[in-house]
Amino acid sequence: MDPRLFAFERLLNIMDDLRERCPWDKKQTLETLRPLTIEETYELADAITDNDLEGIKGEIGDLMLHMVFYAKIASEKNSFDITDALNAICEKLIHRHPHIYGDLEVNSEEEVKANWEKLKLKEGKKSVLEGVPKSLPALVKATRIQEKVKGVGFEWDNTEDVWNKIQEELSELKEEVDSNHDKSKIEGEFGDVLFSLINYARFLEINPENALSITNNKFIRRFKKLEEMMLADGLDIVNEDLSTMDLYWNKAKYKLKKP
Repeated sequence: MDPRLFAFERLLNIMDDLRERCPWDKKQTLETLRPLTIEETYELADAITDNDLEGIKGEIGDLMLHMVFYAKIASEKNSFDITDALNAICEKLIHRHPHIYGDLEVNSEEEVKANWEKLKLKEGKKSVLEGVPKSLPALVKATRIQEKVKGVGFEWDNTEDVWNKIQEELSELKEEVDSNHDKSKIEGEFGDVLFSLINYARFLEINPENALSITNNKFIRRFKKLEEMMLADGLDIVNEDLSTMDLYWNKAKYKLKKP
């Protein structure tokens, strides 16, 4: 037997055992598993960010277990089972890749994406944006929205146009901040700036979520080094002023840059 099939069958059999015999597994529902699945997804994202291949392997296994678990619960409700789910994704992949399984010719990744969106509309979706999950974090959601509409040609012509849009949105934000104290209007303009910056990141072929994650981690490393150095010098960060902390911040940056 193909070792991949053997491993998958082994997982299915273990899931059957746990669902029948383990008190915790027997109690789980689609709803109780949902937050755990979200947590596991973020753990996978962390492993990918850290380029931790061993960690990625483990997190893939955890998520695979969750997928099997959901299918097991659904089968108990006589709704569907893992076979139905796997066959459904196989059929979807074949249908959405006519350049592989049909006679359509494409010459680029962008043509593939554009064809995906056209196929989805033909499948009965009322909007290109229908497939964007409501619960996505805002930064990721903005990226997906922009990618979706790009698939049907709603896109800036070039990077310079996007940069000009950022300047326009920044000016509108500054004007709103200077002219009044309406937090809702300021919030709206701030959102416009972020949306434009995410658009610019796409044009630069940068993933904004990854970029912000890198900056977050860099800040954490520097601040922890700042705390470590201040403590070593007998200083209590809570009692020090900003100028002292800024001095140690610059020292921390220098220390962390050294090979």
